[in-house]
Amino acid sequence: MPKIIIDGKEIEFKQGQTIIQAAADHGIEIPHFCYHPKLSISGNCRICLVEVERMPKLVIACATLASDGMVVHTNSEKTIAARNAVMEFILINHPLDCPICDEAGECKLQDYAYQHSIGESRFIEEKVHKDKRVQLGPYVMFDAERCISCSRCIRFCDEIAKDSELTFVKRGDRVTITTFPGEQLDNPYSLNVVDICPVGALTNSDFRFKARVWDMSKTDSVCIGCSRGCNIEIWVRNNEILRLTPRHNEDVNSYWMCDHGRINTFKFVNSSTRIDSPHLRINNEFKKVSWDEAFNQIANQIKKFSKNEIAVIGSAYATCEDNYLISKFAKSILGTYNIDFIRHIDPSFADDILRTEDLTPNSLGAELVGVFPEKNGLDLIGIINAIKEGKIKALYLVEDDIVSYEPDLVDHIKKLELFVVQTSNFNQSTNFAHVVLPAATYAEKNGTFVNIQGRVQRIRPAVATIEMDRSLDGMSLSRLDKFGTEFDRWAQGKKYDAKATWKILTNLISYFGYKYKYQNSEDVFLEFSKAIPEFNGLDYEEIGTLGKQLSIQKVKV
Repeated sequence: MPKIIIDGKEIEFKQGQTIIQAAADHGIEIPHFCYHPKLSISGNCRICLVEVERMPKLVIACATLASDGMVVHTNSEKTIAARNAVMEFILINHPLDCPICDEAGECKLQDYAYQHSIGESRFIEEKVHKDKRVQLGPYVMFDAERCISCSRCIRFCDEIAKDSELTFVKRGDRVTITTFPGEQLDNPYSLNVVDICPVGALTNSDFRFKARVWDMSKTDSVCIGCSRGCNIEIWVRNNEILRLTPRHNEDVNSYWMCDHGRINTFKFVNSSTRIDSPHLRINNEFKKVSWDEAFNQIANQIKKFSKNEIAVIGSAYATCEDNYLISKFAKSILGTYNIDFIRHIDPSFADDILRTEDLTPNSLGAELVGVFPEKNGLDLIGIINAIKEGKIKALYLVEDDIVSYEPDLVDHIKKLELFVVQTSNFNQSTNFAHVVLPAATYAEKNGTFVNIQGRVQRIRPAVATIEMDRSLDGMSLSRLDKFGTEFDRWAQGKKYDAKATWKILTNLISYFGYKYKYQNSEDVFLEFSKAIPEFNGLDYEEIGTLGKQLSIQKVKV
């Protein structure tokens, strides 16, 4: 491979790479604003100027191709002087908004001002004033005074979202960004411009002024908005999720995620509809009860029915670990093979960027771990028809809402002799349940999902339940680190008395006279990874933060 020398260090690079790309591949950071690895080169900001031997003047590292034998200096006297000058130029009209700017703490301009600026300004004239708080679209707010005209947002709309909505207008120090006449910044990926904006010019209207970045914890997880399984970070303060941002994974979602996944997949976690404890229906009214009372009621009632009168509906929103226990509970404990899950399909939601028509994160995982009918058992359509015909008398529903999915079922659901709903939030189905059990959300538990590509990926607890508070007592730091948790996440905030579905079912199964000794979700994963060929040889450490591709002959949607 060809080689280049950067700051005295000889490194290999791929033919066609620029200096900034070659440097980044070897952990050498060259300051940049307008450059982004997934966007075209614009060369607007000039902060990436470097000195190359035998070249008459400094060159921008983002647009200069690396060549064999090239000698580059990123910290020479000339380079530092030029970098200081560029920073002074950019800061001339930039407002001192840091104390009130949402970008503070994760702002490139703020960081570079400390690292590469001279520390003072010679500019004494009045700064140019531009429009502030401009609503470019339903989710994005624009502050023109903070904009450094890097054009990242314009290039993103043109090249990634494939929807040209933004452009530069005016010239010189009056230049600004606006939407084309009659347009809004409302493409399905509009909030990505907030992530890639290197300053605080573009902000998330949904998140504005809610928290400083240093006041929040962030946890690696997976988006539940569709079967793509975009890698995300969950940002939490006082045990409440305040925002989701994409996490780079080139095999899944690159640097991006859609607005639907970012806005609509976390607010239910702290919603007023959360189920805060087990409930029993007594005299047609719900009453809060203990877990033991609820488990006793379910076990005593369900034993009255034959296996053909019982059906279990799992969930593509639940983890592989949860669904494995759902399958085990139905087939091994209840003896019924009337088991399936609801497939939420919407072809109009899909696009050729990231979004898929399957609106759930784990359809493939649910199938792989056994949530499907066997031995003449009923599938979902068969279960629904059997409920209408009165043949199914007891239904156990997990982490879904069958009444919203099939509204015509309401009158027949009312006639069920036992209807148990295990879910995180009250919904249309819980209105008719005899027993309601509070399940932990994806942000409150460990587990795995399998996306549409057949890639198994991990979720981790970002917010705490009451049970987690109890489990922290005496737990070692190494144990906490293994499962991606931190002490400060549980310091404040409201917590719900909810448990992971696999744990609820493990406890419930004990009331049927069986004992499963799972201590955590990884114990469940290790059990089915030995039994199911696609998962052979995997554990949580092997899956890691970026997931692991499974060997699957046919991937279903």
